[in-house]
Amino acid sequence: MAAVAAMAAAGCGGVWRQARQRFARWPGPGSRPFSRGHRAVVCNARGGAVSAGKSGLAPWIPVVGLEIHAQISSNSKLFSGSQVQFAAPPNSLVSFFDASLPGTLPVLNRRCVEAAVMTGLALNCHINKKSLFDRKHYFYADLPAGYQITQQRVPIAVNGSLSYSLCIDNKMSQMVTKTVRIKQIQLEQDSGKSLHDDTRSQTLVDLNRAGVGLMELVMEPDMCCGEEAAAAVRELQLILQTLGSSQAVMAEGQLRVDANVSVHHPGEPYGVRTEVKNINSIRFLAKAIDYEIQRQIQELGNGGTILNETRAFDSKLGCTIPMRDKEGKQDYRFMPEPNLPPLILYDAKSLPANMNHQQVINIDWIHERLPDLPSVKREKLVEQYGILPEHSFTLLVLAELWKGEGKTPLETVKEHKLELLQDLKELEQICQAVIDGQENEVLAIKAGNRKVLNKLIGLVQKKTQGRSNPVLVKQLLEKKLSE
Repeated sequence: MAAVAAMAAAGCGGVWRQARQRFARWPGPGSRPFSRGHRAVVCNARGGAVSAGKSGLAPWIPVVGLEIHAQISSNSKLFSGSQVQFAAPPNSLVSFFDASLPGTLPVLNRRCVEAAVMTGLALNCHINKKSLFDRKHYFYADLPAGYQITQQRVPIAVNGSLSYSLCIDNKMSQMVTKTVRIKQIQLEQDSGKSLHDDTRSQTLVDLNRAGVGLMELVMEPDMCCGEEAAAAVRELQLILQTLGSSQAVMAEGQLRVDANVSVHHPGEPYGVRTEVKNINSIRFLAKAIDYEIQRQIQELGNGGTILNETRAFDSKLGCTIPMRDKEGKQDYRFMPEPNLPPLILYDAKSLPANMNHQQVINIDWIHERLPDLPSVKREKLVEQYGILPEHSFTLLVLAELWKGEGKTPLETVKEHKLELLQDLKELEQICQAVIDGQENEVLAIKAGNRKVLNKLIGLVQKKTQGRSNPVLVKQLLEKKLSE
């Protein structure tokens, strides 16, 4: 399994080039996105209508829904015993099942199920005591089986909600709490990773990620702008990290967001929506949604139509670009997964007396052991110390100071190694070690693929436990790569 699979994909790079060319007619990030008489989309945190349009015309109401894939914190994959490890050598963590060799069968990971139940309870979901697994068929190079095991018919959790706080007019002193409904949470396996090499016109496939356990959280279209979506995802990220069900590090692909965006006039049906795929930054999420709202309003205002398509966010251009159309609905040929029985969960009332507790999952047992969520911690800070609610958001990433050990903030920072790494020589050594261990990435960067540099920066950040300055790290890496 250590060999890297390669296939010719001369058209892969061309798709992106064509997309950029098609998007050339749209204004860039430095220009005005609207023609004269238009005004920017305003996110009304107070809950009123959000409007954007020419004076005298009915306002536009943006509608935003999110689909979020969170990688489950587990030592092994969802259906195999392969280890889960970020940035491991390509195809070094691939079992026979992950590679879809004939005759291999899935074995469900108990830890992944417990993490999904814990997340569902924290998000006020109803946990289904019986859920089902399905096959979702589609062909892609990094999906060896030709299908993904997911939960399409009866997912593990449904009908939840997530409350998040939002500033009014960017003022921390004026905050409101809003709620987005959670339609469902489903367990599913991740695909592998395709690495497109435009220079050589080929695609390399790394199956280390294939089969890693995911929770897909589907949010109802209850938001109206990028600011709301960003606040909701930020709160979700805190919850997942508090629970330990996902590390939710977006830079490592552990939390990926798809945003569905549409606009319509009051009293009219929702407009045609577009989907912006695989956004891996909260900041980029807000920008992508707001840009897409503006683009749709301008297109409709000029007499055009919105295509039902999938788009990507180009962080350098600050805009969304077309990827593929969705006018013809793709037939995933969903079918029950024949190799997995229904997933049965229990609570205190339904648990049989003679049942071995080690072999079942008790929903009530998990519920009793839920930690205090970020919202509860903030409330306690406000109640116990009489601080302003807006200050509790800042004081929460500082919980160590309230353990009563009598240490100063500086002592706590040093003890837990939270301070920024100041030793330039040490940082240079770490950068060099990362470069030495990533031969393929270094070759790709020197061949002109500058995006791969972000991976090296992420590896340095991981080795320093987030204590290095990314700007300085980038400068050091670029300097060493040019030597």
